[in-house]
Amino acid sequence: MNASLPGENLIEVGVRDLRSGYETMAALLVAIGSPRLRRLGLTFPEKDQNPEHHLYELLARDDQDSAHSRYNALIRRLVSYERAAECMAGMTLRDKLEDFVLPYLL
Repeated sequence: MNASLPGENLIEVGVRDLRSGYETMAALLVAIGSPRLRRLGLTFPEKDQNPEHHLYELLARDDQDSAHSRYNALIRRLVSYERAAECMAGMTLRDKLEDFVLPYLL
């Protein structure tokens, strides 16, 4: 991983937690981003079927009033990391579209 990417520390912790079997905020965030993160070469085990819902529940347990804004902030950090990593990997929009459309053409 590249420590200069935005949100790198959170993604790194999430991957480590997933590999250890922990359901943490970071692990659930990585599970949400798993399709793009795997295309970037990160490896980690599959997580539950609905990580988005589980992340929101985890945040609401801590503070229900701020759960929505914290959830959105975490998703923004994830997307920021994914975009920066794709840029550094030289992935183009065409590459991403081909990855998305190819399964439907087979």
